[in-house]
Amino acid sequence: MTGFDSDATTLPLVLLHGATSSARAWEPLLPTLEAHHRVFVPTLAGHWGGPPLNVAPAMVVEGIVDAMCRQLDEAGIETAHLVGNSLGGWIALELARRGRASSVLAFAPAGAWRSPKDLTRMLMIFRVGAQLRKATHIHKLAASNNKMRRILLRSMAEHADRMTQAQATALFEDMAGCAVLTDLLAGARDAGPMTAFAQLTCPVRIAWGWQDRTLPFMSYGAPMLEAVPGAELVMLPDVGHVPMIDDPALTAQTILEFVETAVARQRSGD
Repeated sequence: MTGFDSDATTLPLVLLHGATSSARAWEPLLPTLEAHHRVFVPTLAGHWGGPPLNVAPAMVVEGIVDAMCRQLDEAGIETAHLVGNSLGGWIALELARRGRASSVLAFAPAGAWRSPKDLTRMLMIFRVGAQLRKATHIHKLAASNNKMRRILLRSMAEHADRMTQAQATALFEDMAGCAVLTDLLAGARDAGPMTAFAQLTCPVRIAWGWQDRTLPFMSYGAPMLEAVPGAELVMLPDVGHVPMIDDPALTAQTILEFVETAVARQRSGD
């Protein structure tokens, strides 16, 4: 396969989804982003449609990063502008640590918490979600009922009722088909939070929704900024944990603006 150019102005844009999701999470943004960039949208290992993952529970995140390095290699991508949401944001930051990023924009990245209590809360939310993904009879009802969908997915998004039925069906299919969630949750305590960066080697911006109910900023965003010193912060209005659901236009514009700024800085040598 022909590789992508390595110049910062022509590097591809790589989009990394969150836990229990797939590449389909980014579909509402693609028409806007592909008008400006070449976009690569892989599915994380252990997720529906992604490569299989067979590692110990405490090694799930590292295993996904290893697999993503292989996915980038197979696509001919050495470095790229990386964008990730939740678990995908954490993966993007770990890829930057390995030298695979020209820039990183992370929407509510997972991987940081202040206390064992905060970790317990986070795991409880995802375990509730793990039970929801098994309730396939509810999936069909919620996919076709805007009000029910908004209530059911409130921890994920403020406005899940804005999804089309096809988008909602894809989301529930991805949730049901995620093979790695149980191990990811089981290994979280032993794996611990993300290792703090001593310094950043590329521009990094953290974006957080004001209405994030899964990872509220003060408990999870503030310690993330401490772990990634030098990262910029932007708060997004009226969006929850998955901004691609709540406001695709705002999310796409946030991505385009950040990459444009990152490229300008790299051109000027800042």
